[in-house]
Amino acid sequence: MKRVLCLAVAVLVAIGCLPMRVHAVEMDIPAKGVMLMDVNTGTVLYEQNAHEALPIASVTKVMTMLLIMEAIDGGKIRWEDTVTASEAAAAKGGSQIFLKAGETMSVADMVKSIAVSSANDCACAMAEHLAGSETAFVELMNKRAGELGMADTKFVNCTGLDDAAEAAEHKSSAHDVALMSRELLKYHPDITKYTTIWMDTVRDGAFGLSNTNKLVRFYNGATGLKTGFTRSAGYCLSASAKREDLELVAVVLGCETSQERFAACKSLLDYGFANFCIVTPTAQEQSVPVKLGTVDSVVAVPANTDGVLLDKSQQSLASCRVELEESVSAPVAQGQRLGTLYLQAGEQVIAQIPMLAKEAVPKLTWSQIFLRLIKQLAMKG
Repeated sequence: MKRVLCLAVAVLVAIGCLPMRVHAVEMDIPAKGVMLMDVNTGTVLYEQNAHEALPIASVTKVMTMLLIMEAIDGGKIRWEDTVTASEAAAAKGGSQIFLKAGETMSVADMVKSIAVSSANDCACAMAEHLAGSETAFVELMNKRAGELGMADTKFVNCTGLDDAAEAAEHKSSAHDVALMSRELLKYHPDITKYTTIWMDTVRDGAFGLSNTNKLVRFYNGATGLKTGFTRSAGYCLSASAKREDLELVAVVLGCETSQERFAACKSLLDYGFANFCIVTPTAQEQSVPVKLGTVDSVVAVPANTDGVLLDKSQQSLASCRVELEESVSAPVAQGQRLGTLYLQAGEQVIAQIPMLAKEAVPKLTWSQIFLRLIKQLAMKG
């Protein structure tokens, strides 16, 4: 038998979420590929030709920055490390900060230049610093893409430049760009420290940087992320924004003008923030009686407190129901499942969260049982 507790909640959090109803809308975004994704859960909120492999220009640098961030996180490199520009890096065209061969710059300034000004020379220098060559770095990019499930993607360079014959094979999709953008955004606040810069400098103030992503200045809650343009790719953008607990990434590929890409991502983000929210649990801790344990009960807590996406039209209907075991026998392991928290919107179950033992409860030894019986008898006497 299980004990059932019903608790009204304002907001919910879950793991093992069941499919959420997404609005059936047609926005007719003027782009060749479109994706709107919730960063927290990975839920697709809107898509339009999202899996067609297309050139993505400098949006490629989302993956370049992801590998840099993972290298920093893993202790392979540090922000203060010095990077030396090679002849190959200095020769990169397109957007750049005009590195000279042999010039040195910190990892932090390299990342700043990539994130803010889409510096191809810095992207190449960092690729060589991490992997020894751009070719070796591209192998890492494709390996990571495979790990993230980016089935529509093939990288041939770290910049997105149309600078070689094989560059025509360099493609991704709106869906895959959203996946790698979501992964990069896990590095809050370290990466958004750079992707949200509007204007800054490097070389001790001697060289100015201006963000190519205009939403950083003009869109409420913007957190990045990366623009791109080449003749073959058109105007591309992976735009992220966060309001309260909801963070979204909007991707458009192949727009005809720069203004179109910004307007398109703004419309996608506006739609997401207007219709969805992230919710958190308010269910109180519950206790389960323990038989023959060193303590009489154990506290049950939700296994996970990450956010779950909810349609705003369902938010007022949110509630939760907790089912716990009537009792358990010792020993109880920490993390042992004691029941389930059911999250609902009206009659619809949104998610099911395991309720786990907060602490371990050892089993009483025979001597402890004997002493307990003696104490109980003494109290009765």
